[in-house]
Amino acid sequence: MPRPRIVFLAIFCIGAGLLGFGYYLQYMKGLEPCPLCVFQRVCFMLLAATAVIATLHNPAMLGARLYAALASMFAIGGVVFAGRQVWLQHLPADKVPACGFGLDHWLETLPLVEVMKKVFRGTGECANVDWTFLSLSIAEWSLLWFVLILMACLLVVLIHPQPKR
Repeated sequence: MPRPRIVFLAIFCIGAGLLGFGYYLQYMKGLEPCPLCVFQRVCFMLLAATAVIATLHNPAMLGARLYAALASMFAIGGVVFAGRQVWLQHLPADKVPACGFGLDHWLETLPLVEVMKKVFRGTGECANVDWTFLSLSIAEWSLLWFVLILMACLLVVLIHPQPKR
């Protein structure tokens, strides 16, 4: 089992790299993120921030487990948002929800609880597949990375050895 600091450094690098690639697709390739994509980005940002703090702090076993538990919560959030988007992308065309107002409009006009409900329901734009790599969409890649990061965090929480007495 690698040391927790190495795991957290890897999580930070993965999160930062995926965010960088997402911004590349947005600003260089013109792919605008849908509401579910935005929330996945937030989860990656929170994961990367937690991981870099854990890497720099380099806590003892209990602290590493606490950081891993916190990162796991963000990864689970990402699994939920990415999983919902993957599900929307695999719906038959006649079952896809209609496109509505954008996330900016929702944030300006609705309470946060309503925004979260609308984001989680998704819109037609969340079902679009604008880019693929190895036959997987951005949402499918995000889901895969969130699951891998969650597994790494769970390894830190569950398997990290007890200190010798």
